[in-house]
Amino acid sequence: MVREVEGVLNLKAADVFVDCTLGLGGHSWELGSKLGHSGRLVGIDQDDAAITKAKERLAKLACRVDIVKSNFHKLDQVLDSLGIAQVDAFLFDLGVSSLQLDEAERGFSFRKEGPLDMRMDVAAPLTALELVHSLSEEELSSLIWKYGEDRFSRRIAKAIVRARASRPLETTKDLADIILHSIPNSYQRDKIHPATRTFQALRMAVNSELDVLSVALDKAFLKLKTHGRMAVIAFHSLEDRIVKEKFRLLAHEGRAEILTKKPLRPSEEESSDNPRSRSARLRALERIA
Repeated sequence: MVREVEGVLNLKAADVFVDCTLGLGGHSWELGSKLGHSGRLVGIDQDDAAITKAKERLAKLACRVDIVKSNFHKLDQVLDSLGIAQVDAFLFDLGVSSLQLDEAERGFSFRKEGPLDMRMDVAAPLTALELVHSLSEEELSSLIWKYGEDRFSRRIAKAIVRARASRPLETTKDLADIILHSIPNSYQRDKIHPATRTFQALRMAVNSELDVLSVALDKAFLKLKTHGRMAVIAFHSLEDRIVKEKFRLLAHEGRAEILTKKPLRPSEEESSDNPRSRSARLRALERIA
């Protein structure tokens, strides 16, 4: 949704722009090209592999580029360390990146066999493997329901606990097969793979995604200049709900104007070219006080 993001952020040549989810630098390349020599781009990401690729991609931009390895909930510390007091525009592109999904050894995808990892920062201590083997049946069921909203959370949790009692569950295929065989056959023909919600739930728990999002949105708004703008792309309802409620509260308090009365969605052409974008929802606001 690069064009949509460009439209709502409306960057000027001398602006300070912060890409809180740098990834491979796709958005930063397009948006950074709007900045001149007096502009500044800050990219934040916690994935070393993504940062290496993004640095190469953004090296030819005219603006100053600072790339920092960090979690975006520490964006205030990142900006303070760079001597940046206020920002003209923030972008959050949430969820897991294509790089992470496509690398089997990262363990994010049930479509490729790999270790049960799911860490966005490979130096972080908690993995999906640890959650799958350490949580009780009740805790697993609660986690799958809370973060995956899967109607079969109890059945899946029970199947996981039963299976791990007889053998270690070490790979994404191990877990996906257990999930697949734990739900009724009639639901195995849904458009969404039966393992999708459980994998999402584990990933979000491993990376504390909802907790850090809420904190990061608050910190970003405090760093935003008057008339500065913030855009957030969310890919599922839990994230989008947090963004929607934060933006509504700021608007109700008279501190912001919501620029997207309804979330913007990807075009049919983009959804066709990139099926992963189909669930994207873009919301944006402008700080007015």
